[in-house]
Amino acid sequence: MDHLDQLENKSIYIIREAYYQYKNMAMLWSIGKDSTSLLWLVRKAFNGHVPFPVIHIDTTFKFPEMYEFRDKYAKEWGLNLIVAKNEDAINRGISYATHDAFTCAHELKTVALQQTMAKLGFKALLLGIRRDEHGIRAKERVFSPRSQDFKWNYQDQPAELWNQYKSKADEETHLRVHPLLHWTELDIWKYVKRENLPVNSLYFAKNGLRYRSLGCKPITNPMKSEADTVDKIIEELAVTKEAERSGRAMDKEQMYTMQKLRSLGYM
Repeated sequence: MDHLDQLENKSIYIIREAYYQYKNMAMLWSIGKDSTSLLWLVRKAFNGHVPFPVIHIDTTFKFPEMYEFRDKYAKEWGLNLIVAKNEDAINRGISYATHDAFTCAHELKTVALQQTMAKLGFKALLLGIRRDEHGIRAKERVFSPRSQDFKWNYQDQPAELWNQYKSKADEETHLRVHPLLHWTELDIWKYVKRENLPVNSLYFAKNGLRYRSLGCKPITNPMKSEADTVDKIIEELAVTKEAERSGRAMDKEQMYTMQKLRSLGYM
């Protein structure tokens, strides 16, 4: 097996282990390259079928291209898609024009997910995050417990040695399951190429700019790039020194913003 085969096999093992332990589970789909790759791995794990709901947390501030991509592949892949919104926050006028990115991320993403979990009672969630994506995510575990009020105690996480996972959660908690933690951004793009995966057009350079990480439109900025194909993106990533999330304003707003958000239940 080559490197990508090993990554794929480990991820599929984690996905199947989570489903074995928790039939009442779901997957979060942000429509980005990572969660779409995870969705592809889930389909591989279950012979082209996704046996649980797929949740898109809709802040209502995503790029139009993201909504188009979501609707196209939700239909094409036969997904049980749940679009979750914090309608109360939207009705109160929470927006990036009037609030800081921290408040918006918490209200429009975390609280929307909390509402969905409370309504549907999922005990486990698959997420497509990677350790190399952000320093705080490097502290994550593959099977990561969250308290009843969604808090993540990053100072008290189970040991995961020699691929031995604590895949069962206490009754009053739920698990975040991260099958892509061991992947890198470059791995993802090499996998996209090998598998010929669909990815959003925003990732490809146009007029000297492209998006490397997709979030809400008001706080996500493009980077300078001429990489307009998957091969060129792979070449670019092999030499770049720029952080993947450098275009995400939320990450720059204040020190420890991501850690604060994740401790409150952010993805």
